[in-house]
Amino acid sequence: MPADPPSPAGMRRDYTAQGPLLALAEEWTDQFAAWFADALAFGLPEPNAMIVATASGDGVPSARTVLLKGYDSSGFVFFTNYQSKKGAELAENPYASLVFPWFPMQRQVIVAGAVSRVSRAETEEYFASRPRGSQLGAWASPQSSVVPSRAAVDDSFSDFVDKFPDSSSVPAPPHWGGFRVVPTTIEFWQGRTSRLHDRLRYRLSSPGLSPSGLVSSGLVSPGEWIVERLAP
Repeated sequence: MPADPPSPAGMRRDYTAQGPLLALAEEWTDQFAAWFADALAFGLPEPNAMIVATASGDGVPSARTVLLKGYDSSGFVFFTNYQSKKGAELAENPYASLVFPWFPMQRQVIVAGAVSRVSRAETEEYFASRPRGSQLGAWASPQSSVVPSRAAVDDSFSDFVDKFPDSSSVPAPPHWGGFRVVPTTIEFWQGRTSRLHDRLRYRLSSPGLSPSGLVSSGLVSPGEWIVERLAP
């Protein structure tokens, strides 16, 4: 018989890898770029992997891991099937939270904000850069839907291999595209000893618009970013 697994209650480690986090860059994009570069230099596998949390219109949450595909002062971009669970939830409730779980570095970045679809041109430009197999997979998979078997998925993929022979380009499916999370808060979390972690957050003050208004107008201002420290 295998030994009983250890109790999670007894699993703990002190966080000592980083020194104090005393201040952040003036712009959140510069701070994120610096930490993202650190994650790359550290050799983290897929440092652009992030947890995306959404909720249905009646507030039932769900979360999954996706890949960040771009960021700038207007927000964080990822791509997905619009008919997937997250796509449907974002249509009902256009808000999301992102977590970059850089645990080996004892760091996290936590984002919250409103969400909108990127332009079709941006979707098509990114889709054209994807490996051909990923392009075909976007057509073949009814993401988040119940399927009868793995064979059904493989057969669907084969059908689209036949539909788009090697000599042809694969267009972006109409049900597939990008989302942009327009942040109103971005927290930089760094582990410290005795669980007295450093948590510094950019918060958009007095945006003058609701988050949905920010998205529809393409604005992340008026207002200004305030940097504040949170208790660990």
